[in-house]
Amino acid sequence: MPAVNNRNLPYIIKRLRAEYRKKKAPIVTLLAVQTREPYKVLASCILSLRTQDATTAEASKRLFALAPDVRALARARVQAVERAIYPVGFYKTKAPQLVEMAGRIVRDYGGRVPDDIDTLLSFKGVGRKTANLVVTAAYGKPGICVDTHVHRITNIWGYVVTKTPEETEMALRDKLPRRYWLEINDLLVSYGQTQCRPSSPLCSTCVIAKWCPRLGVKRSR
Repeated sequence: MPAVNNRNLPYIIKRLRAEYRKKKAPIVTLLAVQTREPYKVLASCILSLRTQDATTAEASKRLFALAPDVRALARARVQAVERAIYPVGFYKTKAPQLVEMAGRIVRDYGGRVPDDIDTLLSFKGVGRKTANLVVTAAYGKPGICVDTHVHRITNIWGYVVTKTPEETEMALRDKLPRRYWLEINDLLVSYGQTQCRPSSPLCSTCVIAKWCPRLGVKRSR
């Protein structure tokens, strides 16, 4: 079976959009749609790393009740933030990072979350996935947010041949039509969580199965 390419990609995206409307959006996407506040997108994305969506959602509510804006977070005690975000993954590491990050945003950027990837990457705890998500979801600027689902699925398709999410991002920037940049993460995270799962993907009911070469898939249902 041939790999996914830019000729058949529009048909694939169309079907993924239809599936996305049926399923629950990733929590960070929901927060971005609901608030469009860069601070909340940034903080919730940091909380979401190595954490299930349901846990991220509840922890985000508690954090934003404690610190509704970046200035409040900068004034918060680390111990209070720890209690608010528990039990997200690595909460004892994330709490001081969040407070330090907020303090720097207030001190160096007048309380406005930066809108460029390189500046965001200079904050502790912010990787390319988080930086891209803030730039795209909160500011609507061009970018491609690549997490493990995007990396894994685009390699299963044979659309890219890469070893790391960062390599995948760079490959997609070169190959993926720009009109799909802002939505590719939401579509593939949702599909990766529900259909094209990391362990035993549901290939028998996949709506894009006829285009997918299933590269590297050793077991499926």
